[in-house]
Amino acid sequence: MTPLFFQSINVDLPRTAIYRRLGYRRNATRLDTARHREIEKYLGEAGELITLRGTARRLPCWIEPPGRVVLDETTVFASRNLARFLKDAGETLLMGATAGADVMAAIQADMAGGNATRGVVLDAAASEITDAALDWIMSYFRQTLRREGKALLTNRFSPGYGDFVLENQLIIHRLLPMERLGVTLTKTCLMVPEKSVTAVTGIVAP
Repeated sequence: MTPLFFQSINVDLPRTAIYRRLGYRRNATRLDTARHREIEKYLGEAGELITLRGTARRLPCWIEPPGRVVLDETTVFASRNLARFLKDAGETLLMGATAGADVMAAIQADMAGGNATRGVVLDAAASEITDAALDWIMSYFRQTLRREGKALLTNRFSPGYGDFVLENQLIIHRLLPMERLGVTLTKTCLMVPEKSVTAVTGIVAP
């Protein structure tokens, strides 16, 4: 399958996750009315600054024990953790999403002295909203796979987690390819804009 691009992804604002990232806990943290209004105002501004886009690609895979996930003769993820995660999968789903450059520019400006509180809220919102875009992509593929009698694994695996090292971003970035979303990689395999994410999950036949 060639990469599928989603030029506009609309997700519900994950308020619970955003407030949790900001350090607030329901029934444990008291948030006064003025501060709540301020945060909600910045969340609204985050929605205006974020341009949520994504891409995904289905690829066959097989496992070579103890820790190689093979996509083709020249493309291999070396990770025991990922191999265990995908042990029952016959295909992988590679995913990527980005919140775009505008929100990151606003975060940097605020943190440099404009409004640190706003910067922190925008940062939390952009992180959680971008992650929610991967949930949206997975939901999209679940509908397609259901018609094929297949299913998607519940969880996903991202580079930098466990022994699935960050350098695997090079493979994912090439296969998707995320430059069409305006996402590039630094020499240390960090994504730019920063509020961008990639992940791998598996497709199984129950």
